Amino acid sequence: MRSGVIAQKVGMTRVFTDAGEHVPVTVLKLDGCQVVAQRTKEQNGYTAVQLGIGRAKVKNVSKAERGRFAVAKVEPKLKLAEFRVDESELLPVGAEITADHFVVGQFVDVTGTTIGKGFAGPMKRWNFGGLRATHGVSVSHRSHGSTGGRQDPGKTFKNKKMAGHMGVDRVTTQNLRVVRTDVERGLLLVEGSVPGHAGGWIYVRDAVKRALPAEAPKPGKFRLADGASAAQEEKKED
Repeated sequence: MRSGVIAQKVGMTRVFTDAGEHVPVTVLKLDGCQVVAQRTKEQNGYTAVQLGIGRAKVKNVSKAERGRFAVAKVEPKLKLAEFRVDESELLPVGAEITADHFVVGQFVDVTGTTIGKGFAGPMKRWNFGGLRATHGVSVSHRSHGSTGGRQDPGKTFKNKKMAGHMGVDRVTTQNLRVVRTDVERGLLLVEGSVPGHAGGWIYVRDAVKRALPAEAPKPGKFRLADGASAAQEEKKED
């Protein structure tokens, strides 16, 4: 299991295939996605890498956090996240993951926080049909109707779909195809929509329901802090 990446949602656009068909894509930007720390079974009981992205102002970072970034020799990051990996897939601390960590054509799972809609009615929130337009219905055309009878059941059941706060939910969209990668600009283009607003943080991982392509680099594609290329090819079995 390889590490995922943290990316920032830029927005949506489209690309054209050789056949002239257009494919709607979401543009994700990997801006300085670096390995900040490692988690090992000996010290932490599990194996993972901690990634950071974005540039945080030093004055907004606590003293303890500044010390952790100093040990890793990376700039303070705006967003941190951990990705569970196999022991053989650990990435070195300070390595910056590039966009070609994913190969064109492979499928990924993306996780983000949906756009907040505030207080929404049942028709918008749950796709209810609403009440009748005539025959005694007045003012309440977009309401959800009864929530529970008098004697039977005599209460409103838990988790009843009603009006309320909509959005700001953590959502994972599975099996989105990688359409294009741009290493120089750090862009990753995936087919379809991605949850969240423009500028939001998105977690991108290899799809769990699809096989990883044979050409996908292991443990990943990254560059070291000194600028040297550290592209890792798939490890050969001994």
